[in-house]
Amino acid sequence: MDKKLTLSLDKTIIESAKFYAKSNNISLSKLIESYLMTLTKQKDKSIEITPLVESLSGVISLDKDFDVKDAYSDYLIDKYK
Repeated sequence: MDKKLTLSLDKTIIESAKFYAKSNNISLSKLIESYLMTLTKQKDKSIEITPLVESLSGVISLDKDFDVKDAYSDYLIDKYK
């Protein structure tokens, strides 16, 4: 069931949104509805872990102070010497 909603927005935002909606062949109402639906959609927190990923879990152990970015930087420096 559709219900009417009144919003107060900046005039330039409204004009830009209308232009965007028209150029994408969608009504402004549908555009806003789609945005709000995406914004409020519940995310599925039950991600299935495949047996392969499960078997790889815990294969590598790293120090707590290991910095991935530093390690990658060192790798690139060695690679391009």
